[in-house]
Amino acid sequence: MAEKLPPSPGGGITPLQQMLASGTGAILTSLFVTPLDVVKIRLSRVMAVLLFPASGKCFLYCNGLMDHLYVCQNGNGCTAWYKAPGRFTGTLDAFVKITRNEGIRSLWSGLPPTLVMAVPATVIYFTTYDQLRDYLHTRMGSWNHYIPLLAGALARLGAVTVISPLELIRTKMQSQQLSYRELRVCIQSAVAQDGWLSLWRGWGPTVLRDVPFSALYWFNYELVRTWLCRQAWLDGATFMVSFASGAISGTVAAVLTLPFDVVKTQRLTCSPLPTVTRIRAESGTRGLFAGFLPRVIKVAPACAIMISTYEFGKSFFQKLNQEQQLRGL
Repeated sequence: MAEKLPPSPGGGITPLQQMLASGTGAILTSLFVTPLDVVKIRLSRVMAVLLFPASGKCFLYCNGLMDHLYVCQNGNGCTAWYKAPGRFTGTLDAFVKITRNEGIRSLWSGLPPTLVMAVPATVIYFTTYDQLRDYLHTRMGSWNHYIPLLAGALARLGAVTVISPLELIRTKMQSQQLSYRELRVCIQSAVAQDGWLSLWRGWGPTVLRDVPFSALYWFNYELVRTWLCRQAWLDGATFMVSFASGAISGTVAAVLTLPFDVVKTQRLTCSPLPTVTRIRAESGTRGLFAGFLPRVIKVAPACAIMISTYEFGKSFFQKLNQEQQLRGL
């Protein structure tokens, strides 16, 4: 039955429909995970300084789909993130006090910058993965377990490459409050001085973490999804099967790539170019797995919500297309 089970209900839908399904998943995931980021930042009380002139302060946060630097303009833009109404004794206490003192909307104060980058990045990533997976499946003529591994790695590599300059531009605009004309001059100056590759600063650490994560995630997701369908005697994955498969595969990938995430996070918060060897020498092996629980708590539900919503959206469009074809007959 494992051989008969299709990789996912992606057949019979257009790339545009895949983009709509993945965009919806990105929005729902951001809506769910952003409050966790707000609470985490308010609990940690840690701020970082960007390597941009006159940038002020910034917060590093991740919505389970990608990382962001939220810049506080002249020290005044962080009030929604960083105005603690009192001491918090824990995560639940923080949720209660923030909601009671500032209103429930304050839990989504980081949503706009999240959606600006997370939605296009996720749309590119998931749509590219499906297209590559189906292409490789067609070329090989039979289902191979290593197809998701390769397609996942290539899709993430492409998405990171496309999004990196946009993230750099967004961060520069937010940190220096540049107009579009000033931004164009700033980019032209940077390109003239350091070349076009300067627009991809931060690409290396991002690829180091995200590409292995993506490869492991899709490899395990397809295996777990097929196994769960076989155990339940299903011909196709249900919403709950996709949800469980996403959570399990996301957890495994998050744990195995955690050392790369530690390196990437330290570089994004402007630590002096840390490496795996340097972190291990300074903090031991445990230092490479710092933040294990918060990462898993965030990544597991984010992956579960994203993939189950995406698969549900593809199934919806597939049935819609089939009904339209039948009516056309």
